[in-house]
This record gives sequence, structure tokens and C-alpha cells, in this order.
Amino acid sequence: MADNNFYEELIIAGFGGQGIIMAGKLLAHAAMIEKLNVTYMPSYGAEVRGGTSNCMVVMSAHAVACPFVSQPDALIIMNQASMDKFSPRLKSQGLLVMNSSMIITLPQRSDIEILSIPADDIALRLGSPRSANMVAMGAYLQKHNIVDTKALESSLPAVLSKRYHKTIAVNIQAISAGRHYVIQQQQQQQQPQRSRDKVMY
Repeated sequence: MADNNFYEELIIAGFGGQGIIMAGKLLAHAAMIEKLNVTYMPSYGAEVRGGTSNCMVVMSAHAVACPFVSQPDALIIMNQASMDKFSPRLKSQGLLVMNSSMIITLPQRSDIEILSIPADDIALRLGSPRSANMVAMGAYLQKHNIVDTKALESSLPAVLSKRYHKTIAVNIQAISAGRHYVIQQQQQQQQPQRSRDKVMY
């Protein structure tokens, strides 16, 4: 969880219909539950399904001076066009969570951490293609333990319109699926190291 010096700038980006704005609003709400100072600035671009969409979320243990994010600490990128636009802005040593279901070309950078997750494919397996945003959010929170996932899950009724409350259960499943995907990847990465350690001894 966040400490007294905590400060994180995040951009979430994709196309209209991927739930970009909802994901940012949900995270901001959960961060407030966790007693963090938060700013949230959405940008709809062309306000039609398929148009560009992004939001900026700043979370801090102290007052936030400016809501605009120019060089984020982390990115959640859901499509190729957003990757091309925002990945150059990510800070060195920053975290890029990318939806590999929709992204083919990775940024040519060796100074950032890239977490590739097939968010659309995972959401489809859950029977809820529109929950890919929650899969990516779960992965992000597993890597950057900023807010408790329970705070995120409890924010869903407040953020979603009542007509979408029927999707709360599957959104919670999607968050969990994103988290567990990261855990499995970490376990797989550790296995070769364990094998090398056995050889050394």
C-alpha cells in the first residue's frame, strides 16, 4: 500500500467503448477510499465509439498541485494507436501495462518495464468482452500495490450506472483474472532461476 511519500501519475488510454474513462474514475474512487489525494482528468477525444479516449489519474499521499500528466509513472494502454501516442511519454523505469490482444508493435525502449497481458482474450473467456479494462486494471494493481482490490471492487456500485450493476460480479472476476495473470507470469519467471540454483549446488 501507499506510504507517506507516495506519488503516482497514471494515464489510461484506448478507444471509445473500451471503458477507459470508467476505469480511471473507478481507480480514483478507490484511491479516495484509501485516503489518498486524487485528481482525475478524462479526455474523450472524438465522442463516438471507436474514437480516442484517455484519462489522467494522479494519486498522492499529499495535496496534488496539478491534474495534468505529461510524463506518467505508469501507463495502461488498450490499443495500438494509444501505444504510439503515449508510450514515448512514459518516465524511465516506468511501468507499461499493455493489452497484447490489440497491440502488435511494442515501444523500442529498454528503460521501462513492460507487462503484456491479453486483456481482451481473458475478458472473452469470462464471457464479458467489455471487461478487458478491468483485467488490465487488476494487472496494474498487482504490479503497483496502490489500493486494495477490495476498495476497487467496492467502488463499482458507485461508479457504474444502475443499469450496469448486473455486470459488477463479472467485473470483479476480471479484476481477479488480471491479478492472477501477473502472479502466474511471476511464478514462471522464477522457475528458471530455481533450476539454475539447483544446478549451482
